[in-house]
Amino acid sequence: MYENTDINVLLQMAKDGDKCAEAFIVENNVGLVRSVARRFAGRGVDREDLFQIGCIGLIKAVQKFDASFNVMFSTYAVPMIMGEIKRFIRDDGLIKVSRSLKELTARAMGAKERLQKRLGREPTVKEIAADLGVSCEELAVALESGIAPESIYGGGDDTASLIDKIESPLDHEGDVLNRMVVNDALGTLPPRERQIIVLRYFKRKTQSQIAETLGISQVQVSRIEKKVLLELRQRIAGL
Repeated sequence: MYENTDINVLLQMAKDGDKCAEAFIVENNVGLVRSVARRFAGRGVDREDLFQIGCIGLIKAVQKFDASFNVMFSTYAVPMIMGEIKRFIRDDGLIKVSRSLKELTARAMGAKERLQKRLGREPTVKEIAADLGVSCEELAVALESGIAPESIYGGGDDTASLIDKIESPLDHEGDVLNRMVVNDALGTLPPRERQIIVLRYFKRKTQSQIAETLGISQVQVSRIEKKVLLELRQRIAGL
Protein backbone atom coordinates (compact mmCIF):
# COMPACT_ATOMS: atom_id res chain seq x y z
CA MET A 1 0.00 0.00 0.00
CA TYR A 2 3.02 2.29 0.46
CA GLU A 3 5.00 1.15 -2.59
CA ASN A 4 4.56 4.38 -4.56
CA THR A 5 4.72 6.75 -1.60
CA ASP A 6 7.65 9.18 -1.40
CA ILE A 7 10.13 8.19 1.31
CA ASN A 8 10.00 11.62 2.95
CA VAL A 9 6.21 11.37 3.18
CA LEU A 10 6.53 7.90 4.71
CA LEU A 11 9.11 9.14 7.20
CA GLN A 12 6.85 11.96 8.30
CA MET A 13 3.94 9.53 8.65
CA ALA A 14 6.12 7.29 10.80
CA LYS A 15 7.20 10.21 12.98
CA ASP A 16 3.54 11.12 13.38
CA GLY A 17 2.87 7.69 14.85
CA ASP A 18 1.93 5.58 11.83
CA LYS A 19 3.40 2.21 12.86
CA CYS A 20 2.55 0.64 9.51
CA ALA A 21 4.61 3.28 7.70
CA GLU A 22 7.47 2.72 10.14
CA ALA A 23 7.33 -1.04 9.64
CA PHE A 24 7.34 -0.56 5.85
CA ILE A 25 10.46 1.62 6.00
CA VAL A 26 12.25 -0.83 8.29
CA GLU A 27 11.29 -3.80 6.11
CA ASN A 28 12.66 -2.05 3.03
CA ASN A 29 15.96 -1.22 4.71
CA VAL A 30 16.81 -4.51 6.43
CA GLY A 31 19.46 -5.13 3.77
CA LEU A 32 21.21 -1.99 4.92
CA VAL A 33 21.12 -3.20 8.53
CA ARG A 34 22.56 -6.60 7.57
CA SER A 35 25.34 -4.93 5.54
CA VAL A 36 26.33 -2.83 8.55
CA ALA A 37 26.01 -5.76 10.99
CA ARG A 38 28.39 -7.86 8.85
CA ARG A 39 31.17 -5.37 9.61
CA PHE A 40 31.04 -6.43 13.25
CA ALA A 41 31.11 -10.19 12.68
CA GLY A 42 33.72 -12.05 14.68
CA ARG A 43 33.49 -9.74 17.70
CA GLY A 44 31.94 -12.38 19.93
CA VAL A 45 28.35 -11.31 19.32
CA ASP A 46 25.75 -13.44 17.56
CA ARG A 47 24.94 -12.12 14.08
CA GLU A 48 21.22 -12.13 14.74
CA ASP A 49 21.79 -10.09 17.89
CA LEU A 50 23.80 -7.59 15.86
CA PHE A 51 20.98 -7.44 13.33
CA GLN A 52 18.36 -6.83 16.00
CA ILE A 53 20.43 -4.07 17.60
CA GLY A 54 20.99 -2.57 14.16
CA CYS A 55 17.24 -2.51 13.60
CA ILE A 56 16.90 -0.45 16.77
CA GLY A 57 19.34 2.04 15.23
CA LEU A 58 17.28 2.03 12.04
CA ILE A 59 14.09 2.77 13.95
CA LYS A 60 15.84 5.63 15.76
CA ALA A 61 16.93 6.97 12.38
CA VAL A 62 13.29 6.88 11.21
CA GLN A 63 12.20 8.79 14.28
CA LYS A 64 14.95 11.42 14.12
CA PHE A 65 15.30 11.98 10.38
CA ASP A 66 14.44 15.42 9.06
CA ALA A 67 14.10 16.20 5.35
CA SER A 68 15.88 19.51 6.00
CA PHE A 69 19.09 17.52 6.53
CA ASN A 70 19.24 17.41 2.72
CA VAL A 71 20.65 13.87 2.62
CA MET A 72 19.16 10.56 1.58
CA PHE A 73 17.61 8.56 4.40
CA SER A 74 20.04 5.67 3.88
CA THR A 75 23.01 8.04 4.21
CA TYR A 76 21.61 9.29 7.51
CA ALA A 77 20.63 5.85 8.76
CA VAL A 78 23.99 4.06 8.38
CA PRO A 79 25.83 6.03 11.12
CA MET A 80 22.80 5.60 13.40
CA ILE A 81 22.80 1.82 12.84
CA MET A 82 26.56 1.62 13.33
CA GLY A 83 26.39 3.76 16.45
CA GLU A 84 23.75 1.55 18.05
CA ILE A 85 25.75 -1.62 17.37
CA LYS A 86 29.00 -0.08 18.57
CA ARG A 87 27.37 1.15 21.78
CA PHE A 88 26.02 -2.33 22.41
CA ILE A 89 29.43 -3.95 21.88
CA ARG A 90 31.23 -1.28 23.87
CA ASP A 91 28.83 -1.56 26.80
CA ASP A 92 29.33 -5.32 26.73
CA GLY A 93 33.06 -4.68 26.95
CA LEU A 94 33.84 -6.57 23.73
CA ILE A 95 35.71 -3.84 21.84
CA LYS A 96 38.94 -3.22 23.73
CA VAL A 97 42.38 -1.91 23.04
CA SER A 98 44.87 -4.26 24.66
CA ARG A 99 46.68 -3.14 27.80
CA SER A 100 50.05 -3.46 26.03
CA LEU A 101 48.94 -1.11 23.24
CA LYS A 102 47.62 1.42 25.74
CA GLU A 103 50.89 1.28 27.69
CA LEU A 104 52.98 1.68 24.53
CA THR A 105 50.85 4.64 23.44
CA ALA A 106 51.38 6.33 26.81
CA ARG A 107 55.14 5.68 26.65
CA ALA A 108 55.24 7.04 23.11
CA MET A 109 53.57 10.28 24.17
CA GLY A 110 56.13 10.70 26.94
CA ALA A 111 59.03 9.92 24.60
CA LYS A 112 57.69 12.38 22.03
CA GLU A 113 57.66 15.21 24.59
CA ARG A 114 61.17 14.37 25.82
CA LEU A 115 62.59 14.20 22.31
CA GLN A 116 60.83 17.37 21.22
CA LYS A 117 62.44 19.30 24.08
CA ARG A 118 65.85 17.77 23.42
CA LEU A 119 65.82 18.15 19.64
CA GLY A 120 63.90 21.42 19.43
CA ARG A 121 61.61 19.96 16.77
CA GLU A 122 58.95 17.31 16.19
CA PRO A 123 60.65 13.88 16.48
CA THR A 124 60.19 11.35 13.70
CA VAL A 125 58.49 8.01 14.22
CA LYS A 126 61.87 6.31 13.80
CA GLU A 127 63.37 8.44 16.57
CA ILE A 128 60.49 7.72 18.97
CA ALA A 129 60.62 4.00 18.16
CA ALA A 130 64.38 3.92 18.72
CA ASP A 131 63.99 5.73 22.05
CA LEU A 132 61.43 3.15 23.18
CA GLY A 133 63.29 0.17 21.76
CA VAL A 134 60.39 -0.95 19.56
CA SER A 135 59.88 -1.25 15.81
CA CYS A 136 58.22 1.50 13.77
CA GLU A 137 55.45 -0.97 12.93
CA GLU A 138 54.70 -1.68 16.61
CA LEU A 139 54.66 2.04 17.36
CA ALA A 140 52.35 2.79 14.42
CA VAL A 141 49.85 0.15 15.52
CA ALA A 142 49.83 1.55 19.07
CA LEU A 143 49.41 5.17 17.99
CA GLU A 144 46.60 4.31 15.58
CA SER A 145 44.72 1.92 17.88
CA GLY A 146 42.43 4.65 19.17
CA ILE A 147 41.46 6.18 15.83
CA ALA A 148 37.74 5.98 15.20
CA PRO A 149 36.39 4.63 11.88
CA GLU A 150 34.16 7.69 11.50
CA SER A 151 37.27 9.74 10.79
CA ILE A 152 36.96 8.88 7.11
CA TYR A 153 34.13 11.42 7.03
CA GLY A 154 36.49 14.28 7.78
CA GLY A 155 37.48 16.46 10.68
CA GLY A 156 34.96 19.25 10.36
CA ASP A 157 37.20 21.82 8.64
CA ASP A 158 37.47 22.84 5.01
CA THR A 159 40.01 20.14 4.14
CA ALA A 160 38.67 17.36 1.94
CA SER A 161 37.97 14.14 3.81
CA LEU A 162 39.35 10.77 2.76
CA ILE A 163 35.97 9.59 1.52
CA ASP A 164 35.63 12.76 -0.59
CA LYS A 165 38.97 11.99 -2.23
CA ILE A 166 38.09 8.48 -3.34
CA GLU A 167 34.37 8.54 -4.12
CA SER A 168 32.96 9.51 -7.46
CA PRO A 169 31.06 12.81 -7.51
CA LEU A 170 27.81 10.96 -8.13
CA ASP A 171 25.60 10.64 -5.06
CA HIS A 172 23.69 7.40 -4.76
CA GLU A 173 22.60 5.00 -2.04
CA GLY A 174 25.60 2.76 -2.59
CA ASP A 175 27.90 5.51 -1.31
CA VAL A 176 27.19 4.63 2.31
CA LEU A 177 28.34 1.07 1.72
CA ASN A 178 31.40 2.40 -0.12
CA ARG A 179 32.29 4.27 3.06
CA MET A 180 32.21 1.03 5.03
CA VAL A 181 34.37 -0.74 2.43
CA VAL A 182 36.93 2.08 2.66
CA ASN A 183 37.01 1.89 6.44
CA ASP A 184 37.65 -1.87 6.31
CA ALA A 185 40.31 -1.41 3.62
CA LEU A 186 42.31 0.99 5.80
CA GLY A 187 42.98 -1.84 8.23
CA THR A 188 44.63 -3.93 5.50
CA LEU A 189 47.21 -1.33 4.46
CA PRO A 190 50.90 -1.85 5.25
CA PRO A 191 51.94 0.12 8.37
CA ARG A 192 53.71 2.99 6.58
CA GLU A 193 50.98 3.46 3.98
CA ARG A 194 48.29 3.46 6.64
CA GLN A 195 50.30 5.88 8.75
CA ILE A 196 50.58 8.33 5.85
CA ILE A 197 46.82 8.19 5.25
CA VAL A 198 46.16 8.62 8.99
CA LEU A 199 48.46 11.64 9.22
CA ARG A 200 47.16 13.14 5.98
CA TYR A 201 43.40 12.73 6.42
CA PHE A 202 42.84 11.99 10.10
CA LYS A 203 45.33 14.44 11.59
CA ARG A 204 45.32 17.00 8.74
CA LYS A 205 49.09 17.06 8.18
CA THR A 206 50.58 18.39 4.96
CA GLN A 207 52.74 16.17 2.77
CA SER A 208 55.81 18.16 3.83
CA GLN A 209 55.01 17.71 7.52
CA ILE A 210 54.51 13.97 7.02
CA ALA A 211 57.78 13.72 5.10
CA GLU A 212 59.63 15.41 7.97
CA THR A 213 57.98 13.19 10.57
CA LEU A 214 58.74 9.96 8.70
CA GLY A 215 62.19 11.00 7.50
CA ILE A 216 61.36 10.59 3.81
CA SER A 217 60.90 13.02 0.94
CA GLN A 218 57.70 14.89 0.11
CA VAL A 219 57.77 13.23 -3.31
CA GLN A 220 57.69 9.79 -1.65
CA VAL A 221 54.75 10.83 0.51
CA SER A 222 52.88 12.12 -2.54
CA ARG A 223 53.59 8.92 -4.50
CA ILE A 224 52.42 6.67 -1.65
CA GLU A 225 49.30 8.76 -1.05
CA LYS A 226 48.30 8.61 -4.73
CA LYS A 227 48.94 4.86 -4.84
CA VAL A 228 46.75 4.20 -1.79
CA LEU A 229 43.91 6.42 -3.04
CA LEU A 230 43.98 4.62 -6.38
CA GLU A 231 43.80 1.23 -4.64
CA LEU A 232 40.84 2.38 -2.54
CA ARG A 233 39.03 3.65 -5.63
CA GLN A 234 39.64 0.31 -7.37
CA ARG A 235 38.19 -1.57 -4.36
CA ILE A 236 35.01 0.47 -4.59
CA ALA A 237 34.84 0.11 -8.36
CA GLY A 238 35.11 -3.66 -7.98
CA LEU A 239 32.05 -3.92 -5.75
